[in-house]
Amino acid sequence: MSHQNGFHVAVVGATGAVGQQMIQTLMKENFPIRELTLLSSARSAGKKVDINGREYTVQEAKPESFEGVDIALFSAGGSVSKELAPEAAKRGAICVDNTSAFRMDTDIPLVVPEVNEKDLFEHNGIIANPNCSTIQMVVALEPIRQKFGLKKIIVSTYQAVSGSGAAAVEELLQQTKAILNEESYEPQILPVKSDKKHYQIAFNAIPQIDKFQENGYTYEEMKMINETKKIMHLPELQVSATCVRLPVAVGHSESVYFEIEEDNVSAAEIKALLKDAPGVILQDDPENQVYPMPADCVGKNEVFVGRIRNDIDNSKGFHMWVVSDNLLKGAAWNSVQIAQRLVELGLVK
Repeated sequence: MSHQNGFHVAVVGATGAVGQQMIQTLMKENFPIRELTLLSSARSAGKKVDINGREYTVQEAKPESFEGVDIALFSAGGSVSKELAPEAAKRGAICVDNTSAFRMDTDIPLVVPEVNEKDLFEHNGIIANPNCSTIQMVVALEPIRQKFGLKKIIVSTYQAVSGSGAAAVEELLQQTKAILNEESYEPQILPVKSDKKHYQIAFNAIPQIDKFQENGYTYEEMKMINETKKIMHLPELQVSATCVRLPVAVGHSESVYFEIEEDNVSAAEIKALLKDAPGVILQDDPENQVYPMPADCVGKNEVFVGRIRNDIDNSKGFHMWVVSDNLLKGAAWNSVQIAQRLVELGLVK
């Protein structure tokens, strides 16, 4: 690959679950990389990472690490992003940040390429990647919004433990083994590592993702509510969410109720719309028990939609079931996709 058509890409948080997925996704997508810099906290610095037979040493992320970097993908926690993304942007890098640090900043675009790619033109060096559960929902709803309008969303999520990191997946596995062997196992991580109490996730469902706010909603629920309005540029949209953690390793599921502006629309019309929608795969054949499930979506970039049906009492209301790999479309793939679009739109200098 010649010097002119490749970019200097940095991955911050390169040893974490999402950072690893970002690296794999960059490789799988043949992203034009001239130089790759892997960065992390001081704690993980010095680790060796093998990429396509070449060994990389992970370096500690500092402001000067971003000299000469064209695109920086961040997934190392909000505090790291807050400190280093502005430093990287100052040095001319475009940052795609996978944390919640900048998502609701008015002058920072919050982007899902299938939905609001045009917002990329407004960036000032930092672009925010939305929350995983928000991303898959808006990908499924945007084609519907465009054609029939959208006035209300009520979503219940069934989220995988990998959303809490690799250690949470390990906790699920160890806990499940312990319970099957009738041994005791003290929960340490879920629902929220930094919260006061921890609960069993194996053979359980925990209706708490992130900490609670004073209004009775968790931060995860408020993220879905606020981010959806921002991404769709619909401040008046009615959105409500209940987010639940399930003993699933990878793949978030969502039961989405939505109301459209138009009347006399059939479920068949919604299905037809989603069948051709960008980034969506329709799996909707109840007669043959075909519907999306997290076990089938692992390792896939798309958002899977099924169980589309009219609400029985409200002629403008519909229900659907939405599933996606939370580490890919929910994180790594959406970030790399943003980087791809920046290149294709000529926004990377």
